[in-house]
Amino acid sequence: MTADQPQIPAPRRRAIRKALLRWGAIGLGVLVFLFVVIQAVPYGRDHSNPPVRQEPTWDNPETRALAVDACFDCHSNQTHWPWYSNVAPVSWLAQRDVDAGRKALNFSEWGREQEGADEAAEKVADKEMPPSYYGWLHPKARLSSDERQALIQGLEAMFGGGGGGEGD
Repeated sequence: MTADQPQIPAPRRRAIRKALLRWGAIGLGVLVFLFVVIQAVPYGRDHSNPPVRQEPTWDNPETRALAVDACFDCHSNQTHWPWYSNVAPVSWLAQRDVDAGRKALNFSEWGREQEGADEAAEKVADKEMPPSYYGWLHPKARLSSDERQALIQGLEAMFGGGGGGEGD
């Protein structure tokens, strides 16, 4: 300490430390309480996998294998639901991603209109899909540049520039 700065007396330092610990414990208790309470919210635990109705005609087995690793958890009815997808708030995010993914493009319901089929290769090429955060916990979804290029070529071969959606 310099001569210009007054030193806080030891009893005052202990009182400040005690108050900080008390408020820290209260804050931690509130966070734990909120975490327990949000587990009661039912959204995000309906982990259903509807039956597979029809898959597209894949251009080759490699394209399907890459799509299974990088896309199927959100874009098919064959979602793998890890344990943490049952714990809120992660369960909410996982359910939202799967619902949106299945709505845009569902490889398991190829007989219905597929909004995102025409854009699938473009989204993979632009690295919008799979999202970067998905690869944090799903190492198989981290595509190398060669795998990404193979998936893009496969999706382009399957969907072309304007097809994809009516079932092949």
